[in-house]
Amino acid sequence: MNNKVILVEDLSKLYRLGIITSKTLSQDFSRFWSKLLKNENPDFKIGELNDRTIKGNGQYVWALKEINFDVNEGEIIGIIGKNGAGKSTLLKILSRVTTPSTGSVKIKGKVASLLEVGTGFHQELTGRENIFLNGSILGMTRNEIKGKFDEIVEFSGIGRYIDTPVKRYSSGMYVRLAFGVAAHLDPEILIVDEVLAVGDAEFQKKCIGKMQDVSLKEGRTVLFVSHNMSAVKNLCSRGIILEHGRIVYKGDISSAVSKYLSSNNGDTGLSLKERTDRSGNENFRFTELNLLDSNNENLSQIISGEPLLIEMKYSSEIKLSGNLIIALSFLDGYGNIKASFITDEMGVRFLNLKENGSIYLKIPNLMLRADNYSIRLFASLNDTSAENILDSIENAVNIQILPGDYWKTGKQNRSGSYGLIDGEFYN
Repeated sequence: MNNKVILVEDLSKLYRLGIITSKTLSQDFSRFWSKLLKNENPDFKIGELNDRTIKGNGQYVWALKEINFDVNEGEIIGIIGKNGAGKSTLLKILSRVTTPSTGSVKIKGKVASLLEVGTGFHQELTGRENIFLNGSILGMTRNEIKGKFDEIVEFSGIGRYIDTPVKRYSSGMYVRLAFGVAAHLDPEILIVDEVLAVGDAEFQKKCIGKMQDVSLKEGRTVLFVSHNMSAVKNLCSRGIILEHGRIVYKGDISSAVSKYLSSNNGDTGLSLKERTDRSGNENFRFTELNLLDSNNENLSQIISGEPLLIEMKYSSEIKLSGNLIIALSFLDGYGNIKASFITDEMGVRFLNLKENGSIYLKIPNLMLRADNYSIRLFASLNDTSAENILDSIENAVNIQILPGDYWKTGKQNRSGSYGLIDGEFYN
């Protein structure tokens, strides 16, 4: 699978903020003169990086800057990044909706895009008429579109409304028909933005299955943008992370998702040394808590059903020769305990503990439903009576659990029951 169908080289896109009309005559003349002399466009010199965390003073912003990547035939590529990272701008350039400021894009084959709800639809035309319109835009004959028509209507599930003008469709009906058209009219390259989030879980599963089919069975290429890391991980083979308009990582999808989730954690080493909201006799203290994924990357978000490794660093002024009891609990936003790991109940005893070191809790599958949680830490010696409490921190760190398909049904776990979780302590 070495046949490249997309080649992007030194791609950049510059936007002028707050301006809809063209530049002034003097700016047009300056740009033309620079082009005539084969000099750099003067606007490029003052363009600023698209970083919303810092305050810029310039009028020009690089939505994309020096993007380079290629895509092989039949690959499913996940493009991920925070809002404003440049994902949609990149897809619009690849779909030929807009042009790059510098660089080049070479595409081999017909491209079908689903960038936003209603893309490519004429509001006054019916669903039937829009199917034929979109097929014609893709270069298909009327007979070819007829051959696919029934399949598109069945997939979208809106047969009853196929002769209704699409301006009367709901957003969900729009997406159903738009995806059906884009996926079934034989494009060599299918580009899908975040729009599938509009559909329900059943339709999302259907769409993901279709994208897998067109890639694996028909050898077509898919570029997929989503904030649902579970869907990206299950569907894609490679990933590209965009940050402030630049590519910061491209490679294996598992590594891409791990790096993206870890980048959302502003402080990768969560120091507990200076915390005053704790109780205990101060002979033993938790000093740091790190949440790690399967690649030992720090994170503050994790997909439900994924493995989690928790590192608890400690410092002790006493010899830990007795029965050290460690308890770690996940609490929901109302303070209810949803999962607990207690060494005493699990029959765990620590051997050869040093005065300063780390204790680990390995969770093979974190089966908590999607929500925000806090982690409570507790340590005592011999028993849990008040005089033997070494350290207790009610809200040591927060963690966000993202929807995940750990039941392998294609449906995201958002509101189902909390699962029974296994874990293993070690030092």
